[in-house]
Amino acid sequence: MNRANIFVTGFSGTGKTTVGRKAAEMLGWRFVDTDDEIEAAAGRPIPQLFEREGEAAFRRREAQALARACGRERQVVSTGGGVVSAEANRALMGANGVIVCLEARPETIHRRLSEEGAGPEARPMLAGADALSRIRGLKAERQPSYALADWIVQTDRLTPDEAALEIARAWGSLQARGPGGPEDEDLAAIVRASTGDYPVWVGWGIMDGIGEKAAAAARPGAAYVITDEGAYLHGRRAQTSLEAAGIPSHIFALPQGETSKTLDMAARIYEWLASRRAERGHLVAAVGGGIVGDLAGFVAATYLRGMPFAQVPTTMLAMMDAAVGGKTAVDLPVGKNLVGAFHQPQFVLADVKTLMTLPQRDLNSGWAEAIKHGLILDADLFADFQERGDAIRSLDPDKSLDVIRRSAAIKADVVSRDEKERLGLRALLNYGHTVGHAIEAVTGFSRYRHGEAVSVGMMAAASISRQLGMLSAEEVERQRQVLTSFGLPVSLDGEDPAAIRDAMTLDKKSVGGSIRWVLLDGIGRAVNRSGVPTEVVDAALESVGGRKA
Repeated sequence: MNRANIFVTGFSGTGKTTVGRKAAEMLGWRFVDTDDEIEAAAGRPIPQLFEREGEAAFRRREAQALARACGRERQVVSTGGGVVSAEANRALMGANGVIVCLEARPETIHRRLSEEGAGPEARPMLAGADALSRIRGLKAERQPSYALADWIVQTDRLTPDEAALEIARAWGSLQARGPGGPEDEDLAAIVRASTGDYPVWVGWGIMDGIGEKAAAAARPGAAYVITDEGAYLHGRRAQTSLEAAGIPSHIFALPQGETSKTLDMAARIYEWLASRRAERGHLVAAVGGGIVGDLAGFVAATYLRGMPFAQVPTTMLAMMDAAVGGKTAVDLPVGKNLVGAFHQPQFVLADVKTLMTLPQRDLNSGWAEAIKHGLILDADLFADFQERGDAIRSLDPDKSLDVIRRSAAIKADVVSRDEKERLGLRALLNYGHTVGHAIEAVTGFSRYRHGEAVSVGMMAAASISRQLGMLSAEEVERQRQVLTSFGLPVSLDGEDPAAIRDAMTLDKKSVGGSIRWVLLDGIGRAVNRSGVPTEVVDAALESVGGRKA
């Protein structure tokens, strides 16, 4: 593919304009409607063009409008229903983006067009005594062309927002597959960010290649490896690789643990960078877990008003969550991640082999985020954790690489569609985090690992979902069994629920004092929900072992 574009095709009434516009908003792209382009160029509405010039002349105008659209990129282009009938149009779209077809049954199309009052004047191809029969006939003629799309979205039972989400998902999934070839064998996903696209590499034993990848992706004049005591040997390996690639490198090791993720520690790193005469074009490389990534990313975002950086996660938790997406932050005594910035990395490189050095508890904690990705957006991934758990837990190179790559691709897809968390899509990644972050805060970030707290939080969120009729008892139990099988806690250890509720009000996901919950409307389908009754929250906390206030 030469350009980043999505061409939305389909029969009239499948929602190309409405859905395409929403998909463009989700992606932060430009929206183009070829029908609007034709009318603007001709100075008259399409029905008049059909009447005065005939269909053949209109199809030529349609092809010209499509060609003009192909001269740009980062667009969602809604096409006329007959565009795909011409092989030349299909080839042009295929060379300049991906083709997504919106589908619907003839009866659905007829109902939608009737509800919007679209008669023969507005839809000249639907003229005739029996509109439904006409729809069936025209659709049958075009169906072989529609079937050639890269992706098909069945819209009969979807809202426009849901259909737009499927288009954005299609883009992320198709991009995550990469163009193929040996050089892409470790490519799990490409994140599409406002500051530029960047790759997420997930492989086995790829740490020693970071120097070559950094030279190609960032071309830095020097590199500053920030790591901690637990990942120091990995940091040294990264430094050695960077030096071998001709990139002068320095290393800073901070004390291990959440207590290092502070403004005071950031200030110490600022002073270290200043003493090494760091420049804007130099690279900060975060080698370690989520704490290192958050802190180093925050430093890179703020020192010299922004330096490029790379995420090199060496823990499961960081690979699954923190390293992808550009969220950087430090903690305050009253809460976690309250001071931070969005700062996207130049690349993410995850060497799964480094996980072999992790203590089992830390490894288990990281699996919580991967399981979460399946619960919120991919029922098949969750089923793999349920059915292939033994092989995944043993870090079998094939099985573990597969689920980690798929999980990273889910995170990359969501970030690409909602980079700054403005559309509510990225917020879905916070399933279990409302209670989880509160548990961490009230226990001083010491009793629970992050993934352990999130695991308990997911059980609380599942309880709320169950009480609201969104999740079945069987689905709640499936979640419980999978989390338990990966060594994760599913209940509290005597914490005061009143303190947890108070801590939740300080969470970044609160809006106007109201907690914005992420709940499950079935496994693989997360939704945002505000206004959950207090008694429902109390019952959920009680269900995970908290004492009722």
